[in-house]
Amino acid sequence: MKRKLSMALAVTMVASMVSGTGAISVLAEDAKTHEGETLKVAAIETAYGADMWTQVCDAFTELTGAAVELTTDKNLEDVIGASMKSGDYPDVVHLATGRPAALTETLIKEDGLENITDVFDMTVPGEDVKVGDKIAGGFTESSLTNPYGDGENYLAPMFYSPCGLFYNAGLFAEKGWEVPTTWDEMWALGDKAAEEGIALFSYPTTGYFDAFFYSMLYEAGGSEFFDKATNYEEGIWDTEEAKTVFDIITKLASYTEKSVPSNANNDNYLKNQQLILDNKALFMPNGNWVIGEMADAPRADGFEWGFMALPAITDGGDRYSFAWFEQMWIPAAAENIDLAKEFVAFMYSDTAADIFAQSGAVQPLLGFADTLEGDSKLYYSIYDDGAKVALGAFATTDAVEGVSFADTVFGTVNSLVSGDKTEEEWIEAIKADSDQLRAALK
Repeated sequence: MKRKLSMALAVTMVASMVSGTGAISVLAEDAKTHEGETLKVAAIETAYGADMWTQVCDAFTELTGAAVELTTDKNLEDVIGASMKSGDYPDVVHLATGRPAALTETLIKEDGLENITDVFDMTVPGEDVKVGDKIAGGFTESSLTNPYGDGENYLAPMFYSPCGLFYNAGLFAEKGWEVPTTWDEMWALGDKAAEEGIALFSYPTTGYFDAFFYSMLYEAGGSEFFDKATNYEEGIWDTEEAKTVFDIITKLASYTEKSVPSNANNDNYLKNQQLILDNKALFMPNGNWVIGEMADAPRADGFEWGFMALPAITDGGDRYSFAWFEQMWIPAAAENIDLAKEFVAFMYSDTAADIFAQSGAVQPLLGFADTLEGDSKLYYSIYDDGAKVALGAFATTDAVEGVSFADTVFGTVNSLVSGDKTEEEWIEAIKADSDQLRAALK
């Protein structure tokens, strides 16, 4: 199953979307002020491949004169972990949170990352614009880049993937159905579809409710409520905003195709995604990697991918689409921190962005979606069409024995669909786990 760890499958068609040949762009004539210096860069190799990193490092060398020692591997933690324990650190690391080895999270807990807030005030090497002025709003203001909640950045946003609800736009055109913009319209559509034997909803696995749940928190109470909820504030799950979220997800469970829980696992999740392609369910939460995952799957005549943000809670209310994004960081123990910061700043240059995009890796840069074509323009331009970006996750805590908050919050959805658990039981379990995690906050 492709998740945020391997978002390259999000954009199998990007190679034809971006103008240019993929060759290194001609940069402004800058003095090679770092001639003779060497920077050690380590980057996780995902389905985007390793070649883009070679090209970007070559472009950085061309501009600055600095040599780059590049390490890429699909299991990067295994390659650099041992040397880091012995005190030999890369200068720059591209490795997202959320991976099983949790190397990035470990360094966050150990205060092992360099503060890179000043990078966003730097001028992009080879250009005349500041880094922060090129990045889309919100991407440097969440717990994914600001893990300590102190207004300081320790991780830089890299390749992103919008998450929302996918559907068959061809079916809606065929039936003459309007795509719902509110949850009330969603329920009305669910009733209409049920008359034709079509379920309203499916989901690959309950793990996909993370992005869904986070977006709902934003819709119910905005960023302030989201921050309180994801930091386990006492009493937060007893608020009206929280009740709204729980009520909507519980009601959605009743509109979910009943076979979904039995296939909501790593072996059979494709069957739940296939429900959309077969017109047996209308919507599913996912990221745009689903296009690659289902590229060879059979589909109904006239099938056409559609994608939308979550419906608004009230008419005219805010709609949100969560974005997963990968991160780049500098170890606090790196030897060449100043040069490392210049390299991070270079990642937001037009040259680097074009190279990355040729491999399907899209960064959250203002206006960049305008360079894309086809389905990917639809997905990556979602924030240009009125949707707001939801970012962040539950706060990092010390391990608490017997508590898996993801299982409690997201995993319980299977039991809501099957009827094995009630909404009240779900809420009580979330409150109990929150009490323990609050005391273990980093």
